Amino acid sequence: MSAAPPAIARPALARSLSSRLLGLTALFVMLAEIAIYVPSITRYRNALLDERLSAGHLAVLALEATPDHMVADTLRRELLRHAQAYTVALMREGRRDLALVDDLPPPVEHTIDLGRESTLVQIGRALALLVQRDDRVVQVKGALLNDPGIGIAVVIDEQPLRMALLDYSWRILALSLAISLFTAVLVFFSLTRLIVRPLGAMVTAMAAFRAAPEGPPTLSPDPARQDEIGIAERELARMQAELRLALGQKARLAALGEAVAKIGHDLGNMLATAQLVSDRLAASADPEVKRAAPRLIAAIDRAIALCEATRRFGHAGELAVSPRRFALLPLVEELCAALAGSGRIEIGVEIPPELEVLADRDALYRVLFNLAHNAIEAMAAGGRLALSAGREGERVAIEIADTGAGLPERARANLYRPFAGSARPGGTGLGLAIARELMRAQGGEIVLARSGADGTAFRLSLPA
Repeated sequence: MSAAPPAIARPALARSLSSRLLGLTALFVMLAEIAIYVPSITRYRNALLDERLSAGHLAVLALEATPDHMVADTLRRELLRHAQAYTVALMREGRRDLALVDDLPPPVEHTIDLGRESTLVQIGRALALLVQRDDRVVQVKGALLNDPGIGIAVVIDEQPLRMALLDYSWRILALSLAISLFTAVLVFFSLTRLIVRPLGAMVTAMAAFRAAPEGPPTLSPDPARQDEIGIAERELARMQAELRLALGQKARLAALGEAVAKIGHDLGNMLATAQLVSDRLAASADPEVKRAAPRLIAAIDRAIALCEATRRFGHAGELAVSPRRFALLPLVEELCAALAGSGRIEIGVEIPPELEVLADRDALYRVLFNLAHNAIEAMAAGGRLALSAGREGERVAIEIADTGAGLPERARANLYRPFAGSARPGGTGLGLAIARELMRAQGGEIVLARSGADGTAFRLSLPA
């Protein structure tokens, strides 16, 4: 039975993505409503004042219907009550023409001239009226909309205006809250379905894959989704399939490598016995035996070398790498001494004496010796081996170049693949694979710089 996927720590509701989206949506809608509310409340205040002026105009028109522009006190008080004003004055050409006045009108504390207020002043006075606590008596002046030459002035209480603005504001607030909550809920459910749930399914699939990477597929992407979430689901499913295949191959290779190591060990012992016997055959006086013995000994030596290389490759990852800082030139001189007498090969070294690298000295020597040995084998008829190095920023670059015939195409295509990247008959291709593992283990890299008819060059990079 497959193991159950590990439990995933889900965020609290207040910290979840859905609740944050809900809160942000409601906040943004409220901010938009506030931006609409400010000019709206200003227009509503102006409309209320225009209504008072219109009501005052209707009240004062009753005076024009009388011959002496006078009305009875009862009618005057009734007209003022309907106009909700203490005094009403009609002005023509800047002077008072008709007027309705209460018996004891209160003193005017503030004057509002609608014709001279700018937009910013109107906004400021509308907002100030909402927070004002005093019940002031104000005079409102303005022109008739259909006859700008006639002006109206009314003296009224400001408290009814404030109560009307507050009532209007509460209605706007309730409507804004309803709109924001409705919009936030719609956005919440939409994003939950389109984003949050698919992301949750992807997280669950990743947790299940982490628990059982070689198990069955844990994610079933929706082929109908062509947006970013659909692409992410398909890419995740493809990555899981590729990783699952790679893990299966590595598991099989690991089992095969263990088996090969055991077989190689036993085969090496058998070949060692066969080598002893072949040495005796080489000393035989029989001419036929003497003629066949060298080929037999060479074949046994190649088989023993293959077993040893296979065993070393299987244990290459177990090498304890201990990088330290040291001068590079003495190491290269030690290498050149070991390569001395390698046929008609000229060795050139161009490395500054003060150049230092941060690496494992034994591992770097093993890599350089392997590359130099391969280069010498490629120049069987003679040539030149050049070793150079220099500082490149925070790295040290080492180049090993030969004047051989270059690597064949098959070798370049399988350069670091064990048992596939050899450029010479009988080679295993393990040398470069082990060299790359050693370089990467100490923070370096190895690349093929160039290869052609004029020779081959490998480039090593290490921390300075």
